[in-house]
Amino acid sequence: MKKYAVHEDNSLGREYLENKSPLRNDFQRDRDRIIHSSAFRRLMYKTQVFVNHEGDMFRTRLTHSLEVSQISRGVARSLELNEDLAETIALAHDLGHTPFGHAGQDALNKCMKDHGGFEHNYQSLRVVDKLEKRYCDFAGLNLTFESREGILKHCSKKNAISLGPLGERFINKTHPSLEAQIVDIADSIAYNIHDIEDGYRSGILPLSKLKRLDFFNESYRNLRNDLNGYEAAEKVYVYETLRRMLFLLINDVTNNSRKLINDTNIRTIDEVRNNKTTLINLSTPIQNYINDCRNFLRTNLYQHSRVNNMTRSAQKIISDLFIYYDDNFEALPSDYKIHEKKYRSIADFLSGMTDRFALEKHKSLN
Repeated sequence: MKKYAVHEDNSLGREYLENKSPLRNDFQRDRDRIIHSSAFRRLMYKTQVFVNHEGDMFRTRLTHSLEVSQISRGVARSLELNEDLAETIALAHDLGHTPFGHAGQDALNKCMKDHGGFEHNYQSLRVVDKLEKRYCDFAGLNLTFESREGILKHCSKKNAISLGPLGERFINKTHPSLEAQIVDIADSIAYNIHDIEDGYRSGILPLSKLKRLDFFNESYRNLRNDLNGYEAAEKVYVYETLRRMLFLLINDVTNNSRKLINDTNIRTIDEVRNNKTTLINLSTPIQNYINDCRNFLRTNLYQHSRVNNMTRSAQKIISDLFIYYDDNFEALPSDYKIHEKKYRSIADFLSGMTDRFALEKHKSLN
């Protein structure tokens, strides 16, 4: 690994001191704790775009996290950074997401407006710091500083102040490790390409509509030219086109980031943190492709009537459940009750629900 990668010997360690494992390094140990956590298992039944009961072929938070992990490891390996740390952050980055994707998050944030709000990145940190209860010596998973830092992709100033050293970079405008930066961009790459695929699978984004996206259309035309008359099923052409788009993005972020790192001549992790800009980035032309994907998905998928109907339904479920537990706090499971922080307790419980559990619980209210 490069000197400016995160190494065990330059790690800022754990909140609670533990003996070293004879079999694993600290970041492998973090990864394994995440994989064995209850919150990680529940990601199987939390959605990306389509609600869990819509079908088995669509992405869940679990499959998305695995895909982000795969991209992150590959880029970290190519740049000679810490693969284990990148994988760990990727697997944990969505642990705090609500049921029903961003619709659930928006609804819960609205419910919590007068009680501190709700941020899914901050909630992911709460999960690994406080809510997982698997050890006698401490609450949470007692992860390393670097794993926790990478999980916290965004954070409000108010929450940042409460986190002490972990929140300082949001106040001082510094940056996390290169491994954390990799996961940040791998997340964007993964969901843009894979939401296009899920949109195609759903029928909302047929091939004729996908061709309106320049990035897709260029890749599709190049594919057909390369195949030189070979004929296959339409879906094979679509999946192969998306695979090529994904490769282009990963290849670009790897090569462009290597150039940025070399140009800045960084030598230490402290220089990474204090650099003026992030060093893991797509080149400008390819970043424009990603921006076009986001706009295309927002207009053609996320705002589609079928998705909007799911969004409205999801928001009503979260709102109704919040009101119910506000009126019936005694019904909240005891593991989640923080009596001096009633509404945070409710938010912790609701955000931990899977789609199907939230649906069942809501049905039981009627």
